[in-house]
Formats: sequence, C-alpha cells, structure tokens
Amino acid sequence: MKGYAMLRIGESGWIEKERPQCGPNDAICKPLALAICTSDVHTLWEGAIGERHNMILGHEGCAEVVEVGNLVKDFKPGDRVLVPAITPDWNSLEAQGGYPMHSGGMLSGWKFSNFKDGVFSEFFHVNDADGNLAHLPDNINTVDACMLSDMVPTGFHGVELADVQFGDTVLVIGIGPVGLMAVAGASLRGASRIIAVGTRPVCVEAAKGYGASDFISYKEGPIFQQVLDMTDGKGVDKIVIAGGGVETFAEAVKCLKAGGKIGNVNYLGSGDSIEIPRVEWGVGMGHKQIVGGLTPGGRLRMEKLAALVSSGRLDLSPLSTHVFEGWEHIEEALFLMRDKPADLIKPVIKIED
Repeated sequence: MKGYAMLRIGESGWIEKERPQCGPNDAICKPLALAICTSDVHTLWEGAIGERHNMILGHEGCAEVVEVGNLVKDFKPGDRVLVPAITPDWNSLEAQGGYPMHSGGMLSGWKFSNFKDGVFSEFFHVNDADGNLAHLPDNINTVDACMLSDMVPTGFHGVELADVQFGDTVLVIGIGPVGLMAVAGASLRGASRIIAVGTRPVCVEAAKGYGASDFISYKEGPIFQQVLDMTDGKGVDKIVIAGGGVETFAEAVKCLKAGGKIGNVNYLGSGDSIEIPRVEWGVGMGHKQIVGGLTPGGRLRMEKLAALVSSGRLDLSPLSTHVFEGWEHIEEALFLMRDKPADLIKPVIKIED
C-alpha cells in the first residue's frame, strides 16, 4: 500500500509499505476523508516527539471498514465509521483508572503517527475496534466527520479540564479549529461570557458564530492586561489554552481569578519549561489550578459528540475552509496547514464520497 510519511524531521513524502495485519480484536480501514492537524506540523517540522523514520502521518479522518478480527462484534466490512485520533487499549490498568489516553504509558493512547503508522494511507489499523470505532451517522458528511476525530473532542476536553460552569466568564486562548471547538463547548456548557484570543478574520467570524462575545489580539499588548481591563480588574473564572507556546501559561495565570482553573489542550511543540509567575499564582497558594490533558478517545465519546452534530446542536461546516478531492492533495494540504494563510481554518481531503 502507499502512504504519506514523515521520512525524518523536516522531510516527508510518499512511501510503499506492507498492508497492516488485523488482530482478533482489531479492524483494517480505508479512508473516506482525511484532515490535516497542526500536530502533524509539530511532529514533522519541529520534531516535537522526536525523530521518526518512514512513519505514516495523520490521525484525523473517517473510513470504511475493510476487515475485522474474529472477536469484533459490532463492526463488519463495509461499515462507514468515525475514527478517533486517540485509540486507547480499553483493558489497560490506566483505562480502568480513568485515564484511557495514557493506556500503556503517558500519551500512549495516541498511537496514530506517534508510535504506529497513521491514517494517511490506503489502509490503516485500528486497535480494539469495538472500543474505538463508532458508526458514522447517515446525516453527517465525511468532511464534518473528520472534525470528530480530534478537533471537537480536544476542544471540548479543554472545556472539561477547565470545568466550565453556568455563568462563568471564560477565556479561550487560540481560536484555530481546536479553540473554536472550545468556544462552542464553553457556550454549550453555559458560559455567560467568552473572550477569545485570535487575530485571523476567518477565525474571529467563526468564533462569533460559536458564541464568543469579546475578542483580544495578542498583537495589541499583553493578553493579561487586556483581559484585566475588559473585566474591571477581576479576571476570568476559567481559561482554555488551545494555542500559543510555553510563554502563554504566564499570561493565563495572570488573567485567572483565585480559585479558577486552566485547561490546556495545546500541543507544546517546542520549549523546555513553563514559567509560572509567583505573585500572580498567589505565591503558591492562590488555588489557581492548571490541568493539561490529551482527549480520552474511544467509541462512547465519538457517539456522544456525533449526536450533537446529528441533532443540529453543533454545526461543523465553518471549520473546513479548504476541501480537496483525491490523494494527490495530501502534501498540498499539509503545507497549507504549516503556512496557515489568512483564510484557512482546516484543510480536508476527500478520498471517497
């Protein structure tokens, strides 16, 4: 089979590999549509998870099942399925402890394009098919289905980590596709005011549609100062970090009320350490919590989030600004995500309708 791979840090291209083997609990799938993630950019060009050789990229897409193992109960060849970016081993001790995304070790639920071949190939392997795949509802198109792999569950997980409650004032730092889904999730959870940090007009307009009420540009001065000015010096109740770098945490802590929570779902692709400002952290005693998490993955989460789309509660169409037809556009879409032109939110490649 062919696949689009990271050859080494900074270099990618098409390679030939053996088709993956199907275990008794597993499935082999072929893509119907694929999406490019900023994580692919961090992995390929920044070397954020270290050197990888000839590893097929990609962890976002929807697919058709072509083969299942003899112990798989709920899926069969020909089924159209949602495929989560995170595919835990659901019988692991970590999953039983409530952290399936870390099954087998920290971040080990993230398998695609981390330590096994990803989905940018003619065929790809899904472990624990009954626990990780979900049937693709008939009224969700394949382009929107790609957003359910990672963008929706990750953005919503940021809202869960920040513990957004009814009436909260929420700051969302970064309004790329994940941040936009954090805005949508905060709105669904009952936030009274959502302040979004971002500058690209296409993202600002989408954020307005998802429920953002105020906007901040990091180009116009420190984020924390703008937030404090906007809130009469009080700060915000909750923060979701969906963009920026290691320096963003200091800004966030300064924006946060005592007792507030920060949920980080941003993939930090560079930098060695994060600095927390001592005084604004309450000299260590301000009850300002910082939680960073990888989205849990798995079938149940896919089904619940898909239900929001199927019911009309969540419109994903604003996310996919660039839609291509055919395998030959994968590299073009990948470079587009790296360069992030002003009109881009998310590129998607349709393989089959």
